[in-house]
Amino acid sequence: MRWKYGRYLTIVSCLTASLIAGALADRRAPDSLTKPLESIDSDIGGWTVAQQQTIPSSVLEKLRPSSYIARSYLRTSRQLDLFIAYYSQQRAGESMHSPKSCLPGNGWTIVGQGSATIRLDGKALELNQYRVQNSGAHMLVFYWYQSRNRIIASEYLGKLFLIRDAVFGGHTSGSLVRILLPDDAAAIQEGQEFARVLIPQIQRCFGN
Repeated sequence: MRWKYGRYLTIVSCLTASLIAGALADRRAPDSLTKPLESIDSDIGGWTVAQQQTIPSSVLEKLRPSSYIARSYLRTSRQLDLFIAYYSQQRAGESMHSPKSCLPGNGWTIVGQGSATIRLDGKALELNQYRVQNSGAHMLVFYWYQSRNRIIASEYLGKLFLIRDAVFGGHTSGSLVRILLPDDAAAIQEGQEFARVLIPQIQRCFGN
């Protein structure tokens, strides 16, 4: 009973934070990236862009990003898909959608969920690490939320930071980053190494 009550309070707090942050964000001008997402390298850690993908308009209407990139990278015969959605101003109805909701909505079943920790510039960064399957395909997913000031895995923590940023800094921009690759013995190391090289490039887009 206490667990359910605590979870209820957490959800209510996050919803309240989102509404307040949205109201505050409406009063401020959207942020702009210093460099566009398209400036992210087409060659990352030996992975080379093979295809630039276009997200269907029906999906974009739900996600409502300010900008995005969707790419397929290849290394020898292996494929890795990258999706980044940038939001110049987060407010009610226009914040980032969690892959925990989007993946099942697109037919993927989450069969395992956890986290991965990578080290970058002496800091430990936590990323979400999920295993999903769909029609016999088994994939490994890494995703995280990256903004000008931080990289986090938790959606709930992201909502709390959002309201703090709206109140004290005025900057509510941020991005959702997702990596998808076949789930096999090499996938964990490959995904983490790709993320380690990618993260500084996204930070350069924010002007850091």
